[in-house]
Amino acid sequence: MKYPLLFTLFLLLTANLFAQDVTLTGKITDGAGNAVPFATVYIRNTTKGTSANSDGSYTLNLKAGQYDVQYRAMGYKQESRKIDLKENQTINITLKAEDYQIKEVTIRAGAEDPAYAIIRQAIKKRKTYLNEVNAYTCEVYIKGLQKLLAAPKKFLGIDMQKIARENGLDSNRRGIIYLSESQSKYSFIRPDKVHEEIISSKFSGSNRAFTFNRASDMQVNFYENLQTWDGLSNRPLISPIADNALSYYKYKYIGLAIENGETVNKIQVIPRNEHDPCFKGYIYIIEDSWRLQSLGLYITKKSSINFVDTLKVDQQFIPVSGNAWMPASLKFEFTGGFFGFKFGGYFISLYKDYDIAPKFDRSQFAEVLRITKGVNKKDSAYWEQQRPIPLTAEEKTDYQKKAVLAAKRESKPYLDSLDKVNNKFSVGKFLLGGYSHRNRYDHEYYNFNSLISSVAYNTVEGLSLGYGGSFTKQIDSVNNRYLRIYGKVRYGFSNKLFNATGGVTMPVGSATLNLAGGSDVIDLNNREPITSFMNSAYTLLNRQNFEKLYQKQYASATLSKRIYGGWQASVGAEWANRKYLSNTTDYSFFHPKGHEFTSNNPLSPDVDVPLFPENQSFKVSMRTTYDFSNRYETYPTGKRYVPSKYPTLGISFTKAIKNVFGSDADYNLVSADLSKTDIPMGFYGKTSFYVAAGKFFNTKNISYPDYRQFAGNQVLFYQSGINKFMLLNYYQFSTGDKYVEGHLEHNFTGLLTNQIPILRNLKLQEIVDVNYLSTPTLKNYTELGVGFQTNVGLRVMYGTSFNNKVGGANQAIRIGVSF
Repeated sequence: MKYPLLFTLFLLLTANLFAQDVTLTGKITDGAGNAVPFATVYIRNTTKGTSANSDGSYTLNLKAGQYDVQYRAMGYKQESRKIDLKENQTINITLKAEDYQIKEVTIRAGAEDPAYAIIRQAIKKRKTYLNEVNAYTCEVYIKGLQKLLAAPKKFLGIDMQKIARENGLDSNRRGIIYLSESQSKYSFIRPDKVHEEIISSKFSGSNRAFTFNRASDMQVNFYENLQTWDGLSNRPLISPIADNALSYYKYKYIGLAIENGETVNKIQVIPRNEHDPCFKGYIYIIEDSWRLQSLGLYITKKSSINFVDTLKVDQQFIPVSGNAWMPASLKFEFTGGFFGFKFGGYFISLYKDYDIAPKFDRSQFAEVLRITKGVNKKDSAYWEQQRPIPLTAEEKTDYQKKAVLAAKRESKPYLDSLDKVNNKFSVGKFLLGGYSHRNRYDHEYYNFNSLISSVAYNTVEGLSLGYGGSFTKQIDSVNNRYLRIYGKVRYGFSNKLFNATGGVTMPVGSATLNLAGGSDVIDLNNREPITSFMNSAYTLLNRQNFEKLYQKQYASATLSKRIYGGWQASVGAEWANRKYLSNTTDYSFFHPKGHEFTSNNPLSPDVDVPLFPENQSFKVSMRTTYDFSNRYETYPTGKRYVPSKYPTLGISFTKAIKNVFGSDADYNLVSADLSKTDIPMGFYGKTSFYVAAGKFFNTKNISYPDYRQFAGNQVLFYQSGINKFMLLNYYQFSTGDKYVEGHLEHNFTGLLTNQIPILRNLKLQEIVDVNYLSTPTLKNYTELGVGFQTNVGLRVMYGTSFNNKVGGANQAIRIGVSF
């Protein structure tokens, strides 16, 4: 046995020597000698390949052996080279412009373009290829680059020249502002289970940050009817081979070519309406199988996309096993601009080592993303070996230059100097924006409110000043946990009441504890439906005092924790002394005809009688929510749970206990709610809803501040939300008995406005709100609102309310904000 074992070891060692990686490099140019950027280089009958960089240079690491290397780029004829690779080798390639031949068919005047017959075949096969691969794994390399192409010298008073210099840009404020690379292992199970593990990450300009590149964000499947690219487009984009594509696209047959023994048809796609969410460009479809071989498409701001002027998407497919084809590369390229800034860039992903018959432990898909400590610590030697797309000279310079800047930025002297500049006090800044003092190195932050935002006016206190501040310190960098101490003082110059509150929020194990207490003047409606600023404006300018206030002295403790996955819970206890307050001033700047101040008792507006006697309460509250999902992302700083595609169920219970610390309150309240925002409805927009119901029972003593309150609105401006009413009175219909509440909001995402040029240019979305409320006090109340909303959240609504008990209808126009 001794000699066979030695012989086997010898074979293994020598085989390993002969199997050392060798490098194939070169440059890809066109017939005029110009670089062909991002051409793909693949080994035939494998999933090994790479892409050229923006200068046309490529690098491919292989084992020694014989290969059939294929070079392909959009608009060029494919080239192949058979090589016997024994040592490092350079092969430069010249790609010729593609030469597509017209089929030998007779096209009579008025006859249908041959492209339509091909497209119909592709549409028939769409579902087959969509479901062709049920699960797979692969390795993904992603490179992202964004460049500032132009910028003003100053913007809103900010010295852009200084900022550009500090971020490594040139004297004309141009250069790379984002450069990052990542490698990941990507796993997928149809229809939507994803697990991605970042293997390595490199971010120019920071030694600590992680790449924003995600393989899951680069997943584009044109076999899906609609491409939902949230953020980029408010409407789903229609695939050129969607089931209903013929209603949105025109097609033109360009010709055919033979590649690897396959006949490939080139077809131009043209939107029937340039303002529809449709692509322009070319798709390449293989004859007989009618599958996509590649595509080069783009979409412009005429289709109401956000942030960018033009977005191009190029995708190429390769056979990976049997008849299955998978993406080999995907590139997004974009340009845009605003307010004198112009930018451009790209994200490119390369896929290799597909396994389309993997064996999975399905429990691993609860973790959507994993980034472990150290993935951003790979050195230059690692990246030189692993990087499939070679860096350009500009990118090498950017990494080198910003590595120096990163080391400087992370040093204590630099952080202290930065804090010294930013921590300078100015009167103007203090008045308008407040004052912040930061110690970045020690992760300590002091924040003081602006003086302007602390001033209010109401008929109870007159002019009031409520000034506050906070201190925050990171005490657990591993799990990103913070200690926060906050406080506020408040003084009413008319009623001469001084109040002060404070609290602390701190981690306790994996839970968070909040302790708070003091004395404050607060809204009788604990939903705070009207802001102090808006109430002040209406009180002084329009002689309408909507906000009703009372004094609350209290002490509370709340402990909250994630139990497991999407299951969260909190428990709290509060003692409070509640005191009714009366109006103490009737001053206003103006006195419009028919406008008079009402009392601070919302149920007795003409007579200022106490709404409730001074009383004490002690109550214990519990709440739990579950979003029916346990999906999370793992970072070196801990877990982040991702939003669920399912509604969130919430259950709450409150018990007021008599005679504890002198408590007068004695009641129980149980409630439940179900909500979900932005439910995709395909081309017809998104829907959000909120439904809730509650019941007080064993009620022996209850005061108005304990009632169930609702978020109404009585002013011109309002803050929209899925559990807010546009026309409801703030206080009159609160209940201490039972209630049912329902809200439905639908956003049509521009289906109608795109047909009206003046509205299209404003990028508006149509909104329909339907709200319903039932209480013993109110009986039944229904609202219907229709309007438009801009992309930044400004909303103009026309609403009508119907009150079955009071009778009649109320109509109003509201201007809302929903940032």
